Amino acid sequence: MKYLLICSAAFLTSGLTLFSGFGLGTLLLPVFALFFAMEVAVGLTAVVHFLNNLFKLGLVGRQADRQVVMRLGIPAILASFFGASLLVWLADVGPLAQYQAFGRDLYVTPVKLAVGVLMILFALMEVVPVLEKLSFDRKCLPLGGVLTGFFGGVSGHQGALRSAFLIRCGLSKEAFIGTGVVVACLVDFTRLGVYAAKFPAAELRANAALLTAASVSAFLGAWAGSRLIHKVTMRAVQWTVAVMLFVIALGLAAGII
Repeated sequence: MKYLLICSAAFLTSGLTLFSGFGLGTLLLPVFALFFAMEVAVGLTAVVHFLNNLFKLGLVGRQADRQVVMRLGIPAILASFFGASLLVWLADVGPLAQYQAFGRDLYVTPVKLAVGVLMILFALMEVVPVLEKLSFDRKCLPLGGVLTGFFGGVSGHQGALRSAFLIRCGLSKEAFIGTGVVVACLVDFTRLGVYAAKFPAAELRANAALLTAASVSAFLGAWAGSRLIHKVTMRAVQWTVAVMLFVIALGLAAGII
């Protein structure tokens, strides 16, 4: 069941990333969280996300704008370190509240609450018109790097913010995609290094087969999504993704998931 759900989620969400502003990790994280502690789920999701970005880096990385990568990527690396460190710290903090429901003892933990709130915020960015059209001037790129890196380090949610800062840089479509992929790889590499302190190598080895299957599923999902790109309504996908995120985020924040 674990393999079926996680690989199916990787396949479907990787395809959705072609239409939606959300990244692969945004929707894959809650599925991993069904089977692992939140900090471990973030780490496993980051591995799949990083491998998927490396695959895309080989395809479009050469199109990246080096100047934009420097202005956005360097602050993102530094902020990602602090964001990931915050996640590791939150993982060791005790539950904020405990209650009984559905015949179970449920716990509201700081790390699940933080990730749940971030998921709700990024879901709003997808469907609220004002937030959906959010963009920033090119001079704000260092600020964009800080925000992208920090939230990417805490929960892996970085794609929507990164796009909001890149959209006004006057980049070609190829440079826009390539620059985003390079910055995403920098953030992923940095946060994985921090997660390693909380996420031992033995945990990776124990789940190597699962990570391989999920990564292959993500590659296949991206390929399948590219074949359907002209047959899917963008707005319908955005609303579907947003509703899914709201439900999952509330479940995380309330300790149900």
